[in-house]
Amino acid sequence: MSRTEGGSRQGRARALASKLAGKPLVLVGMMGAGKTTVGRRLASRLGRQFIDSDEEIERAAQMSIPEIFEQRGEAEFRAGEMRVIMRLLKERDIVLATGGGAFVNPETRALVKAEAVSVWLKADLDVLFERVSRRSNRPLLKTADPRATLEKLIADRYPIYGEADVTVMSRDVPQDNVAGDVVGALLHHLKTNQDKP
Repeated sequence: MSRTEGGSRQGRARALASKLAGKPLVLVGMMGAGKTTVGRRLASRLGRQFIDSDEEIERAAQMSIPEIFEQRGEAEFRAGEMRVIMRLLKERDIVLATGGGAFVNPETRALVKAEAVSVWLKADLDVLFERVSRRSNRPLLKTADPRATLEKLIADRYPIYGEADVTVMSRDVPQDNVAGDVVGALLHHLKTNQDKP
């Protein structure tokens, strides 16, 4: 990367941090979309703290997410997830990566819309399936046909994720590039909204 690219990248990050004025940035999307990886890079660029809501839920419950699903069920998990996200959204200057189902919950979605700026990291089925196949800690994919399950989740969730403030494609490029796309999309979104009468 040349010095001018680095300089303009830092300038864009500073401009975005200033426009956000401390408001939380929330990443939504499917498991495997890159929310954690991109979120960490965004936080680093913006000089913000990165928080993964799944890690916070596990810390609060003192058990792993697969254990919560197994012992308490999905409804109990979603209720706990909403409480944790509600608490985290009171923080300033954070980048928050949420679990795949968080934004689908109407109450959580309303909270995010009221308190934060949301970014949907959108990925196609092949990219997601290739990424999630590398890990076995996905309770919703413990089915006879994980690909078909993922396809159904995409069909159900993508229209809801579409309500996020900004959509950025997560694709097989260095995640730093995707973080740069997010910065650009957010700057455009905030400028467009600022210019509205």
